[in-house]
Amino acid sequence: MRGAIRGLARMGHANLHLLRDYTKLIGGSAGRLVLSLLYFTAVANALSIAGFGLFATASGTGIVLSRIAGFGFVSPLYRAATRKPHLIGAYTAGYLAALLASMPVVALVALGFYGLVFEGDMGLLPFALVVAAEIIGWRSLEVVCIVNNGMGRFGRASVLVIVGSAAKALAALLFAHAGLAQTDLLSWSVFYFAANAGSALLGIVLFYPRQRLRWRPALYLRRLGDSLAVAGAEILFYLQSEMDKLLVLSLGGPAIAGIYAMLMRLIDLTALPVRSFNMMIVQKLIRTPGLLQSWRRRWMTEGGIALVSVAGMGVLGLILAVAPTLLGRNVADAAPLVLLVLLVPAFRNLVEYQSELLYARGRTGMRAAILALLGLLKAGFLTLLLQGAATTPDDQWILGLNGVFAALWIASAGATYIALDWRSRLPRDGPSGAPDIAAA
Repeated sequence: MRGAIRGLARMGHANLHLLRDYTKLIGGSAGRLVLSLLYFTAVANALSIAGFGLFATASGTGIVLSRIAGFGFVSPLYRAATRKPHLIGAYTAGYLAALLASMPVVALVALGFYGLVFEGDMGLLPFALVVAAEIIGWRSLEVVCIVNNGMGRFGRASVLVIVGSAAKALAALLFAHAGLAQTDLLSWSVFYFAANAGSALLGIVLFYPRQRLRWRPALYLRRLGDSLAVAGAEILFYLQSEMDKLLVLSLGGPAIAGIYAMLMRLIDLTALPVRSFNMMIVQKLIRTPGLLQSWRRRWMTEGGIALVSVAGMGVLGLILAVAPTLLGRNVADAAPLVLLVLLVPAFRNLVEYQSELLYARGRTGMRAAILALLGLLKAGFLTLLLQGAATTPDDQWILGLNGVFAALWIASAGATYIALDWRSRLPRDGPSGAPDIAAA
C-alpha cells in the first residue's frame, strides 16, 4: 500500500514538473505570439502586398535552406543536451564544422531557387540578405534555444525566443516609420538581417552553455547517418511546408502570393503553443518510448491539438470580421478570407506533430520518406488548385485549401502510425534515435 502511495506521489511530482516546464515554454510562446503579431502587422503594412509576398517567400526559402546548413548535426547536439550534457562542447565543435562544410551547398541551392522563382521580381542582394538572416541569424538563435530546452532550461529558452521576436518586431517598426518606399525590399532586408544576426549573437553570448570545444571525429562519424537522415527529413518537412508560397508566387504572381502569405502567417501564429507541446512530448518520448502506445491517448492528443488550432484561428477570424483594419490597411484585404481556412491550422499542426513523433522514436529514415511523399502530394494538389487562380475569385481557391491539408493529414497519420506500430513489434536492439545517441 505504501509503495503504491509513493508511486502515485512520484507520478504527481513528475506531472507537476512537466506542467511547470510547459508553462515556461508557453510563457515564451505567448510573448512571441504578441511580438510576432506586432512584427507581422508592421511589415505587412510597411511593404506593398506584392512586396510582402516576395519577402515571405524568400524568408520561407531561407528556412528550408537553414535545414541544409549543418547537415542535420543539430539533432545529435540536442540529444546530447537532453541525455549527456557534458558532451555539449564536443557536439558543438562537430556542429560548427558541419555548418562550415555545408555553406557551399547552401549557396548553390540558394542560387538555384533564385534563378527558378525570384529572378525578375526580386533583386539578388535583398534575396541573399533575407536568406542569410534565416540561415546565419534565426537558425543560430534556434540552436541556442534547442540546447537550452534539451538541458531543461526552458525559462532561458523562452526569454531568448522573446528577445529574438522583439528584435524583429523592433526592426519592422523602425522600417515602417523610416519613410522608405513600400517597394524598397533592399532596405527592409538590411533591417531584417541586422535584427536576426544581432539577437543570435546576444543569445550565444548570454545563454549558450560554457563548455570547451572538443574535437571528437569518431563520435561524429557514429552520428553521421542519423544527422543526414534528420537533415533530409527537416528539409522535406519545411520544403512541403513552404512550397505553397513558392507555387503561389510562380503560378499566381506577387500580389496573390502576398495575400496567401498573409493568411499563412496568421495560421502560423496558431502553431506557437502547439510547437511548445511538441517540444515537451519529444523529450517525454525519448525518455518513455511507450507513452503513446494507446490509440485512445493518440486520438485524444490529436483532438486536443486540432481543437486548440481551430479555436485560435476562429477567434482571430471573428476579430478581423468585426474589425478588418485592426492589423492594418494591407491585412484588411485578407481579413474576410481568414474564416475560409478555419480547418487548415488543425491539419497543418497535426502533420508537424506526427513528424515530431517519428523523430522522437528514432524513425528518421521513415520520417524523411513520409515527408517526401507529403511534399509530392502537396505539390500536386496545390498545382491543380492554383491553376487559373489569378483569374478566379480568391475565396474559391482559398476554400479548397482545407481539402488539400485534410488529405495531407490523412496520408501523414496513416503512414506515421503504421511506421510507429511496425517498429514497436521489432526487437529493441538499438534504434537510430535517442537510445543510440545516449550510448555516446
